[in-house]
Amino acid sequence: MITSTLEIKRATVLRAVLNDDALILDLADGRTISAPLAWYPRLQHGTTEERNNWRLIGQGEGVHWPDLDEDISVENVLHGMPSGESQKSLQQWFESRQKK
Repeated sequence: MITSTLEIKRATVLRAVLNDDALILDLADGRTISAPLAWYPRLQHGTTEERNNWRLIGQGEGVHWPDLDEDISVENVLHGMPSGESQKSLQQWFESRQKK
Protein backbone atom coordinates (compact mmCIF):
# COMPACT_ATOMS: atom_id res chain seq x y z
CA MET A 1 0.00 0.00 0.00
CA ILE A 2 1.21 3.48 -0.87
CA THR A 3 0.46 6.32 1.47
CA SER A 4 1.28 9.97 1.14
CA THR A 5 1.19 12.87 3.45
CA LEU A 6 -0.42 16.00 2.18
CA GLU A 7 0.88 19.11 3.85
CA ILE A 8 -1.74 21.82 3.95
CA LYS A 9 -0.48 25.31 4.57
CA ARG A 10 -2.69 28.14 5.64
CA ALA A 11 -2.86 31.02 3.21
CA THR A 12 -1.22 34.11 4.62
CA VAL A 13 -1.39 37.74 3.58
CA LEU A 14 1.64 39.86 2.76
CA ARG A 15 -0.14 43.05 1.69
CA ALA A 16 -3.60 44.56 1.51
CA VAL A 17 -4.63 47.13 -1.09
CA LEU A 18 -8.00 48.81 -1.43
CA ASN A 19 -9.29 50.69 -4.42
CA ASP A 20 -12.76 52.14 -5.07
CA ASP A 21 -14.17 48.72 -5.95
CA ALA A 22 -12.18 45.94 -4.29
CA LEU A 23 -10.14 44.59 -1.43
CA ILE A 24 -7.01 43.03 -2.92
CA LEU A 25 -4.79 40.70 -0.91
CA ASP A 26 -1.33 39.59 -1.99
CA LEU A 27 -0.62 36.17 -0.49
CA ALA A 28 2.68 34.64 0.57
CA ASP A 29 2.29 31.81 -1.95
CA GLY A 30 2.28 34.23 -4.89
CA ARG A 31 -1.47 34.48 -5.42
CA THR A 32 -3.42 37.71 -5.47
CA ILE A 33 -7.08 37.48 -4.50
CA SER A 34 -9.78 40.11 -4.38
CA ALA A 35 -13.30 40.65 -3.11
CA PRO A 36 -15.83 43.39 -3.81
CA LEU A 37 -15.43 46.29 -1.43
CA ALA A 38 -19.23 46.28 -1.05
CA TRP A 39 -18.82 43.08 1.01
CA TYR A 40 -17.08 45.13 3.73
CA PRO A 41 -19.13 48.28 4.49
CA ARG A 42 -16.66 49.65 7.04
CA LEU A 43 -13.89 49.55 4.45
CA GLN A 44 -16.19 50.89 1.77
CA HIS A 45 -17.10 53.92 3.91
CA GLY A 46 -13.62 54.52 5.29
CA THR A 47 -11.39 57.34 4.17
CA THR A 48 -8.27 56.65 2.14
CA GLU A 49 -6.18 57.31 5.24
CA GLU A 50 -8.25 54.85 7.31
CA ARG A 51 -8.09 52.20 4.60
CA ASN A 52 -4.33 52.54 4.27
CA ASN A 53 -3.80 52.10 8.02
CA TRP A 54 -3.80 48.31 8.33
CA ARG A 55 -1.70 45.62 9.97
CA LEU A 56 -1.41 41.87 9.68
CA ILE A 57 -2.90 39.74 12.45
CA GLY A 58 -2.51 36.07 13.33
CA GLN A 59 0.85 35.73 11.59
CA GLY A 60 -0.70 36.92 8.33
CA GLU A 61 -3.94 34.96 8.58
CA GLY A 62 -5.88 38.21 8.50
CA VAL A 63 -5.80 41.97 8.26
CA HIS A 64 -6.88 44.53 10.87
CA TRP A 65 -7.87 48.14 10.21
CA PRO A 66 -7.69 49.83 13.64
CA ASP A 67 -9.32 53.11 12.55
CA LEU A 68 -12.32 51.20 11.17
CA ASP A 69 -12.42 48.44 13.80
CA GLU A 70 -12.45 45.84 10.99
CA ASP A 71 -10.81 42.41 10.85
CA ILE A 72 -10.88 40.23 7.73
CA SER A 73 -9.39 36.76 7.46
CA VAL A 74 -7.82 35.51 4.26
CA GLU A 75 -9.84 32.28 4.65
CA ASN A 76 -13.12 34.21 4.54
CA VAL A 77 -12.04 36.01 1.37
CA LEU A 78 -10.93 32.72 -0.20
CA HIS A 79 -14.32 31.17 0.64
CA GLY A 80 -16.29 34.12 -0.72
CA MET A 81 -17.68 35.14 2.65
CA PRO A 82 -18.66 38.80 2.99
CA SER A 83 -18.79 40.64 6.31
CA GLY A 84 -21.05 38.95 8.83
CA GLU A 85 -21.71 42.16 10.73
CA SER A 86 -25.33 42.73 11.69
CA GLN A 87 -27.22 45.74 10.40
CA LYS A 88 -27.67 46.93 14.00
CA SER A 89 -23.93 46.84 14.67
CA LEU A 90 -23.17 48.59 11.39
CA GLN A 91 -25.74 51.30 12.15
CA GLN A 92 -24.16 51.89 15.57
CA TRP A 93 -20.78 52.20 13.88
CA PHE A 94 -22.14 54.77 11.39
CA GLU A 95 -23.68 56.75 14.24
CA SER A 96 -20.42 56.74 16.22
CA ARG A 97 -18.59 58.10 13.15
CA GLN A 98 -21.07 60.95 12.78
CA LYS A 99 -20.40 62.03 16.38
CA LYS A 100 -16.67 62.46 15.70
